[in-house]
Amino acid sequence: MTTEDTTTQATGAQTAADDSRNRALRTTVAAGGLATVASTFLAWTWTDAFPGDLTVYGYPGGLQVLSLVAGMLVALGALAALGVKGLGWLVPAGSSQALRMYALGAFGTTWFTVVAIAVQLDGLVNLEPGGYAAAVASAVPLAAFALPDDSRKAARPRELPSWAEILIIVAVFGLGLFVITYGIDTEGAELFTGYLLSVGFAVAGLIKAGVFVRLSALTAKYRQVTMIAAFTAAAAFPFTQNTDTYTLIAVNILIFATVALGLNIVVGLAGLLDLGYVAFLGVGAYTAALVSGSTASAFDVQFPFWASVLTGAVVSLIFGVIIGAPTLRLRGDYLAIVTLGFGEIFRIAMGNLDGVSGPHITNGPNGIPNIPDLEFFGYNFGEPHTVLGVELGSYANYYLLMLLAMVLVVVVFTRAENSRIGRAWVAIREDETAATAMGINGFRVKLIAFALGATLAGVAGTVQAHVQHTVVPEMYQFAGPVPPNSAFLLAAVILGGMGTVSGPLLGATLLYMIPAKLQFLQDYQLLGFGIALIVLMRFRPEGLIANRRAQLEYHEPQQADQTDQADLPERPLGGAGTGATKAGA
Repeated sequence: MTTEDTTTQATGAQTAADDSRNRALRTTVAAGGLATVASTFLAWTWTDAFPGDLTVYGYPGGLQVLSLVAGMLVALGALAALGVKGLGWLVPAGSSQALRMYALGAFGTTWFTVVAIAVQLDGLVNLEPGGYAAAVASAVPLAAFALPDDSRKAARPRELPSWAEILIIVAVFGLGLFVITYGIDTEGAELFTGYLLSVGFAVAGLIKAGVFVRLSALTAKYRQVTMIAAFTAAAAFPFTQNTDTYTLIAVNILIFATVALGLNIVVGLAGLLDLGYVAFLGVGAYTAALVSGSTASAFDVQFPFWASVLTGAVVSLIFGVIIGAPTLRLRGDYLAIVTLGFGEIFRIAMGNLDGVSGPHITNGPNGIPNIPDLEFFGYNFGEPHTVLGVELGSYANYYLLMLLAMVLVVVVFTRAENSRIGRAWVAIREDETAATAMGINGFRVKLIAFALGATLAGVAGTVQAHVQHTVVPEMYQFAGPVPPNSAFLLAAVILGGMGTVSGPLLGATLLYMIPAKLQFLQDYQLLGFGIALIVLMRFRPEGLIANRRAQLEYHEPQQADQTDQADLPERPLGGAGTGATKAGA
């Protein structure tokens, strides 16, 4: 036998041994996931009433449900990696990386629940055996970290019939509606924290597995179906609520997200660092308040619905042009300082127009209260209405109105992005000197972006004034513990991903929901916010949802190619691609 044959046999034996070891590890991970699922049916602690207050069937909707789902995801991912038929849709592009995220989700959620129970019961010794079983079972899937890194490009998925692909899209948006509704409806900081842990690691695992890449391909193939499914799922939210408490959170998220999308035009496409953007939201809100017929308004007028919205948008547009015309000849830090000054000037001016320090227009620090609800052809947004046999509260009416406003903003954003002016914005953002040399009028292009962003913020501000029923200067400051403010708006764009549609929506949702749900951390909210931004800028500076150009800018080409399948898709909703991508094509 030659040396070459001996080497070949040794290599084959080592490969077989490695395959056997990896299969054993995946089997262990699957067993741990199933054991975690089984543990949720045991009592982790008891009360006088059978079967106890912390079992998946005795306390539906609680933390054990999250452990159950996380355990099922671990088991399904491991079985898919083992090649079990029927789970081909979960066959990962990098099974070990995906399994690690699933395992961390099950472990983090379960141990968080166990620790929370122990804190309530003053010690681990007061746990029932089910709690110990869950703690041990959820630690077993961590064996996935012993698997070798097998990240690779996702295999070409098997072709499915058109009806099956459309059904997948509909099911995904239905699942997304359920997950978001569950998060908004959570009661208590502990449950919401567990929700963040489980959803965060589950999404990370699905990204690593290449599921989102495949979904992106489907949504790009069926764009019209995707847009209809997305709008239908979003419009169905108020029909799932029996109280206005959580609907109000959803309304504020939509307002925040709409304004963030408008800022995305200024920052994400045109590359203009605007630190006073929230002032345009305030301009729209104050304009609507002054023409709303409020008893505290300095003008004794009451415009109809369409005129109120139009007036708020036009006044914001005028302010955008007035502020942008003399300042947009500046660049970089100088422009940021000027826009920051404008935001502070607006807030201070609104506080001084009280008849003492200045004209009696805005009632100064007291603001304009008693703003009446909008009314459209006899349909009063402040009154409950029965739609399709379901009674919708007042905030549900405003939710549907803001949903339509967001659709308008998304259409404007995508149309402008893919137009000649959108490509000019991207050129200005990348290199204004080169763009000017190519014949682009940089000042005019930037002024259009500034004015358009201000107009969209004014539309959202008009609705916000009627939702809040009052406007005060403190609502429109640069930074503060409660969004929307300029710092949070800019963070939502950067966190989600500049130049994309879905990025600011995701960023605004996270930055509004987390402070609203974790109010016990209000004193440390800005500290946590700053730490999160530092971590994000270190490990993912392109944002949670990034386009291809941003990936190439912030990472080495080889690294971008290796992690391409591990990134969220640029167009998960099937919308048009970003101008940055087109410019880089």
